[in-house]
Amino acid sequence: MEIALGLLVLVAVVCAGSALGRKLNISVPLLLVLAGVVGSFLPFVPEIELNPELVLVGLLPPLLYAAALRTSLFDFSSNRRSIGLLSVGYVIFGTITVGYVVWWLFPEIPLAAAIALGAVVAPPDAVAATSIARKVGMPRRIVTILEGESLVNDATALICLRAAIAAISGTVSVAAIVGDFLLAVGGGLAVGIAAAYVLTELRKRIRNVPINTSTSLVAPLVAYLPAEAIHASGVLAVVVTGLIMGTKAPSMPNGAARLSQRSNWNTVQFLLENAVFLLIGLQVRSIVDGVQDDSLGAGRIWIGCVVILLAVLILRPVWVFPVTYLPRLIPAVRRNDPPPPWQFPAIVSWAGMRGVVTLAAVLVLPEDLEHRSVLILAALVVVGGTLTLQGFTLPALVRALRVQGPDQREDALNKASLMQVATAAGVARLQELGTENDPPEVLAMLKRRTQERGLAAWERLGRPSAETSTPSARYAQLRLAMLEAERAKVLELRRGGEYAQEVLSDVLERLDVEESMLDVALDEVDTAGEGGGEGIARPGGVCGHLESARPREAPAGAFCEDCLREGTTPVHLRMCLACGNVGCCDSSPATHASRHFASTGHPVMRSIEPGEDWRWCYRDDLLG
Repeated sequence: MEIALGLLVLVAVVCAGSALGRKLNISVPLLLVLAGVVGSFLPFVPEIELNPELVLVGLLPPLLYAAALRTSLFDFSSNRRSIGLLSVGYVIFGTITVGYVVWWLFPEIPLAAAIALGAVVAPPDAVAATSIARKVGMPRRIVTILEGESLVNDATALICLRAAIAAISGTVSVAAIVGDFLLAVGGGLAVGIAAAYVLTELRKRIRNVPINTSTSLVAPLVAYLPAEAIHASGVLAVVVTGLIMGTKAPSMPNGAARLSQRSNWNTVQFLLENAVFLLIGLQVRSIVDGVQDDSLGAGRIWIGCVVILLAVLILRPVWVFPVTYLPRLIPAVRRNDPPPPWQFPAIVSWAGMRGVVTLAAVLVLPEDLEHRSVLILAALVVVGGTLTLQGFTLPALVRALRVQGPDQREDALNKASLMQVATAAGVARLQELGTENDPPEVLAMLKRRTQERGLAAWERLGRPSAETSTPSARYAQLRLAMLEAERAKVLELRRGGEYAQEVLSDVLERLDVEESMLDVALDEVDTAGEGGGEGIARPGGVCGHLESARPREAPAGAFCEDCLREGTTPVHLRMCLACGNVGCCDSSPATHASRHFASTGHPVMRSIEPGEDWRWCYRDDLLG
């Protein structure tokens, strides 16, 4: 009963804290840590002892797997040097350097135990940095590097911790450490690849959605347990499996299973990552009480913990700046990867918040280790100090350095271009499969619905004030109102008892599926940026028509003469770059811009909506 009540309170606080943090625009991880700290000192809150096995086996694998599923393997591979230097090089550097700082501060603590603490505090948290990074709006490359680092650095730190604990209990040779490291890395990679292969083959053959989703939910343990059984890195195996499964999933059959997996993993990730920060705060009182009677003395202990925190904060930029620029002194490296502006390594240096893995790992230290409580307190101070100092100031640092995040207008334009390419492929496939026996109205309906989905993305590029009046947005609003009436009628009939529950449930489920699709469409409209993008990369390559098209300025007060003459209403306006004719877009009822191309053969038009200067080649279907 007490366990059930505790879980209920935990979930309630996590949900309430997350909702409050989003409403007040406060970092949810920091808010939950503070709530946990306050709770640890309340007399009616029982003392909660963090079980390291629960974190390292029950929380860490699913959290890393969920993060790996959403990480692009291609982006990870293209930034592998930066990720490797942080997730392996920096962790080893931090482990050894912090270990010697601890040994210098507290000579009474064995060097092996001091290095163990260095391994504990070396890896930044897998959740805190990236959650704040996405909220702040950092450049995508920085977010990719931080995500990649957080996926691999825990494995490196746990390998270093295992070697340090072995040294505490007895002698260990350099050869043994190297051998264990190679086994951990090689075995983790092999098990991760094997687990991904087995799971992929299974999920390809499972059509039942609940079974398919359940297979996905146990994937972290499928990778973790065999790797740990052979003394390899279970954490690395989980990350490898997640990266491969995330890359393979979109190409596997059964779209309903993919949607179910995405929804379920979002829920699991939300509960676990937020509960982690609440648990950090709840440990504060018991850890502080644990050092009261230590022979080193309270004043010396607290000063030493602050110095260790400062060392952790300073050592990261000491490592990040040299490894960012020194490799680029090599001409081949510099040519393939030019040096980034100094603001990038500055942000990466300050995005080093530690989390629950640090607290869980320090509890793995032997119970009979002298001054163990001091090491635990030092880990807590590093976690709390980095979350507070770096977590609260990282957004301000990003703003002060004037680093721009992803351009929403550019993303919207590239999304529309990608949808155009995908729509064209779908229509071409429809033409290949169509036969003389197919009803013409069915083929026309398929083509129309496919094209409307692509056109909706272009509609969102126009004036913000016109978003609610675009055909797709209006369609979604009207259809949602219709669905509400349809659901109310079905529920009314359910009360009459005239239909079987299975029949009613199936009809309601179909209505929910359609409503969820419309909700996504409206969410995209509500969050669209202002206008289109400038300087957009050409997703389909270079086109001679785009390169040779003569620039034209958008005329003031432009309008579609054909729409005015025919009495139709344009959605957005386009201008031919060959003759200057202004026509309405393909979302407009008359599609005069496309009809102008069909009649004249002039290949390139440009948008003349406010804030937009992108161009489109009708002949080659390319964005420029």
